[in-house]
Amino acid sequence: MLTDTHTHLYSDAFASDRPKMMQRAFDAGIKRFFIPAIDSGYTEAMYALEKEYPDRVFLMMGLHPTSVKENFKEELAHVEEQFKKRNFYAVGEIGIDLYWDTSTLEFQKQAFKWQIQLAKKYKLPIVIHCRDAFDEIFEVLETEKSDDLFGIFHCFTGTFEQAEKAISYNMKLGIGGVVTFKNGKIDKFLNEIPLKHIVLETDSPYLAPAPFRGKRNESSYLAFVCKKLSEIYGVSEEEIAQITTQNSKAVFKI
Repeated sequence: MLTDTHTHLYSDAFASDRPKMMQRAFDAGIKRFFIPAIDSGYTEAMYALEKEYPDRVFLMMGLHPTSVKENFKEELAHVEEQFKKRNFYAVGEIGIDLYWDTSTLEFQKQAFKWQIQLAKKYKLPIVIHCRDAFDEIFEVLETEKSDDLFGIFHCFTGTFEQAEKAISYNMKLGIGGVVTFKNGKIDKFLNEIPLKHIVLETDSPYLAPAPFRGKRNESSYLAFVCKKLSEIYGVSEEEIAQITTQNSKAVFKI
């Protein structure tokens, strides 16, 4: 059994063929799907997806850094309101993104820190989005470092040193399609990171693995990520699936 720890299955990119896309994933052995939030505009679509696949789909709640704008406190109030209504499996995806907009850095830091504290309150993992912002992410994590800080560094694309640092904050590394790219770089050192620190993800509909790079990603393609890790670590795909699913259970407690 494979677990996709990060997939935006509610995305409009799947509007025309979602049931078929889900069936392809089931057929490929992917049985568990963890769904990150973006902002209040997607909440209802997430709930609808969960209702359709209640035994397969597990929701997170949070404010994505690229949705942190002037009104970010209203968005955080929405996040808090959802937590008061029901349970989630993580606070995510949260973090800092300086690729699209550097002007909101201070807002992003505030939102990130606030959501880490929310996760601690509910004893939940965080799922971190980091783009062009490793130093800034680590700076915030350092201020929140504690035994009850844990989670996943989603779509990890950093160096070996950054991987070790992320792990030191009780983070698993979310490995997806980038590991199959010729210029992805992480494949060069990943086998130096023990498998107990790794979980698998697609981030679909984004970041499709080779040979689908540049096309719409979907959860069934997790099998290609698993195959690549099997080559990198020199163990069977079954072992990769078993260990990474076990790791996901340790994070999400389900």
